[in-house]
Order: sequence, then structure tokens, then C-alpha cells
Amino acid sequence: MATLFELAGLHTTLPEATVDHLLRLTASWSLLSDLSFSDMLIFTKVIDPKSSADEYVVLGQMRPNNRSTLIGDDLLGRKRAAGDVPLVKLAFESGTRVVGEVSLDGFDDQIPVWCIPVRHGGQVVGVLQRLQGPLRGPASLYEQAYLSIFERLCDMVADGAFPFREEDVAGAGMPRIGDGIILVDGEGRLEFATPNATNALHRLGVYASVEGRTLRELGLKAKALERSLEHAIPALEEIDRGHDIAIVLHSIPLLDHGTVTGVMTLVRDVSDLRQLNRVVLNKEAAVREVHHRVKNNLQTISSLLRLQARRTESDETRVALHEAERRVRSIAVVHEVLSREPGEEVVFDEIVRSIVLLVEDTALAFHPVEIVVNGELGTLPTDLATPLAVALAELLTNAVEHAFTEFGPNEDVSGIVTLHLFIDGANAVAEIRDNGRGLGADFTLDVPTSLGLSIVRDLVRAQLHGSIEMTSVPQDQGGGTFVRVTVPTTERD
Repeated sequence: MATLFELAGLHTTLPEATVDHLLRLTASWSLLSDLSFSDMLIFTKVIDPKSSADEYVVLGQMRPNNRSTLIGDDLLGRKRAAGDVPLVKLAFESGTRVVGEVSLDGFDDQIPVWCIPVRHGGQVVGVLQRLQGPLRGPASLYEQAYLSIFERLCDMVADGAFPFREEDVAGAGMPRIGDGIILVDGEGRLEFATPNATNALHRLGVYASVEGRTLRELGLKAKALERSLEHAIPALEEIDRGHDIAIVLHSIPLLDHGTVTGVMTLVRDVSDLRQLNRVVLNKEAAVREVHHRVKNNLQTISSLLRLQARRTESDETRVALHEAERRVRSIAVVHEVLSREPGEEVVFDEIVRSIVLLVEDTALAFHPVEIVVNGELGTLPTDLATPLAVALAELLTNAVEHAFTEFGPNEDVSGIVTLHLFIDGANAVAEIRDNGRGLGADFTLDVPTSLGLSIVRDLVRAQLHGSIEMTSVPQDQGGGTFVRVTVPTTERD
């Protein structure tokens, strides 16, 4: 589906600043649609050097949240001849609001329509069309107030004062019309408040009659509303009362030729949401603390193994203890990352960086070996990350320590171990390549030559339900060893 920016570039010669103005209007016009209980369309004149047709194109479409739509079709990008939309043409050319009626498919009666010119930089750049269906009976007091506010905002659209340059006045997370409205005059005195807004004021401790009084006189400091009155810009504020009550106020100034004549404040009670956020944060903090303690315990075990290795007189035992310590530290790396960002998934690339540093710090090699990492795996489930981290640590250590053993300590050899990570469909793939001596002619993973390879084989095949292959690279292709580990990223039994 084409965006407003793309449609404007395809059908018009509107400058970028004007298109940005229209984009900000569509970011805020759910407010207009809900206030008027109406479907909204934005038209602009088609400018095509190859055609002399008098046409208008639909750049935007909005349906109300508080009533059923009148237009079931998607009209975005639809071009209409000027003769088919005469009210739009008249509003565009005259620069004034045009009121009339139009026929719509599926309706026997004519539908009331407003066509409001959209100005930017003193020029009419589009037309905002409002299509209103019949209200349920006579308009109530609040519906009349909504329609009155809508008309004032329409005047601002025609003057180029709405949308505001400073920020959007509607969107995800913002209070909506149904949450509650407080309307004040140009002096900040309340003209009316919807029942939801009144309930929110009660939660803030305001129980007195509010009509004709300012919020400050009622004992409530609403900085957002006062800022909108003073500076003629939208303002957002959250007012807290203790730990249990949180009310969001979003004030939108109503202007008449640049003068603030009132402020509409959308009011939303977010107390339950804030309490839920606190519960989630407390839970995350508890999980983070668990991972932190597990990491500390693993580091303690690692220190004990390292201490025992220093005390032993057997070289074989010392090597075994060092290897066990490295495996424990590999697991600790995962919990260290989870202690910062707890959850069911973990950013595996952070773990890879720590694993590489761990191998470079602990592996024993006669020659300098550089580990190069290419690609990434992104986020992986935590139950996959831990065994995969241990497996990669073993394979990298094996490459660093054993790939270059045929060269003597005094030989000038520079080893390179490359780790290539990528996602292949539903699988995570890790490829390790070194430029060392390669594998023996009789090598097989079914009969591994070391405990480390046995651990890797069992982790990949049994726990991760993946596959692993190890082959020697022919000398004419650079020699060395190639390892490919493939594990599914989907849920495992």
C-alpha cells in the first residue's frame, strides 16, 4: 500500500514541507474523526504534466473509533474527476469551508459532508472531507460539545494552525476522546468535563463543582494546560497522587487567528497501567537478580576450580580443571547477559563477543591466533543460547589450541580462526574455519578424540536437536578445518 509521501510524489508537485504538514495532519486526525463521529478523507489536486484532466487524488483516509464507518472500501490513492467531487473542487478553489451532501453506495439518503480547505504557507494544499452518518437521536450535550470543538479545529486547519508544528496531538499511547475531555475557555475556566474526566479529577482529590473555575482554584496544578494557554502549543503531563494514582493530561490549544480561545484537555486514568508496569518491573528485577546470583555462583565455582588447578601437581589434572573452569565460565557468560536483560530471549551476539574474549584469554597456544567474527544470530531463546555458547567456546578453543600444533614454538606462524554466524530459515548456523593442519585421515565425530568434542557432539545432537559436521579443507583451498553447526531456533521438546 502506497504511503501519503509516495502518493504525493506520484500525483503532485507539492514541496517537501507541505507534504510533511499533511503527514502531521494524518498523524493527528483521529482526533478530528472521533470528535465529529465521521469518516475523513484528504484530497489534493493532481498535477500531471502529461495530462490536462482536472482530477483530485485521495492522500489519506481515517475511520472513527466511536461509530461505524460509512466507507468500507480503501480509497487511498483513488483519483476522482473534478466533476465527481464538486464540493472538494469548490473548497480547494475558494479556500472556504463548503457544506453539502453526497451520495454513497449502500445508503438511500444523502450523507452530510463538510469540505475544509487545508492551508500551509498561506496556500490551499488540500481538502479535508468529513462524511458524517446520522446520530442516534438528538445530539446529547456531550455530542454537541464534541462537534463544537471539531468545528473550532476545522477553522484552525483552514487557517494553517492545525496540525501543530511542535508535536502530534494523537497517536499510540496518547489519551483518546473516549478517555475523557476537559474544555476550558481562554482564561482557563472549565466549561465542561465528560464523566470519565470528572472521575479522573475525583481520583486526584477534586470533588467540588468545576464549572466556571480554574483547576488551580480547585487545588490542582495542571502545568500542561497552563502551558497550552500561555504558549499556544500542545503539552503533555502526568500527575501522580502517591503510588496508586496516575492521570495523564494532554492539552491542545484552540486558536482563533493565532489567539488562544480555549484548551481541550484529553484526560486518561493510567493508574492500573502504571501499577501493572510496576508489577512487571518488579518481576523483571527478581528475574534479573536470579540470573545475577547464578552468575556469581558460577564464578565462585570457576574460582574454586582455578584454585584447585594451581595446587595440583599433575599436569593432566591441571589441564582438565582448566577446561572445566572454562566451560563453567561459558555458562556464566549467558547468565551475565540475562542479568542485564531478563526474558525468554537473549541477544546472542553479546554472548559471542564475551565467548571470543574468554577463549582468547584462556586458550593455550604456541602461536598468535586471531579470531574473526562475521555475521550475527540476533536474539535466540535462552534454552538454546546456553548450550550453543558452550559448544562454540569448545570449538573455538579446540581450533586455537590444536589447529597449529604441527608447527614448532619457534616457527613464525600466524593463525586465523573465522566464526561465521547466520540464520538460515528456521535454523541458526555457526561455521568455524581455521588455516591450521586439518584433521587426521581417520578422524570421525562418532569416535571423538577429546572430551571437548564429545561434549560438543552431545550438546548439538542430543540437547539442541541439531547437526554438526567437521571436515578437512583441501590444501588447494587454503587447508585447515571446517566445522558447521546447525540448530533449529524453534521450540524444542
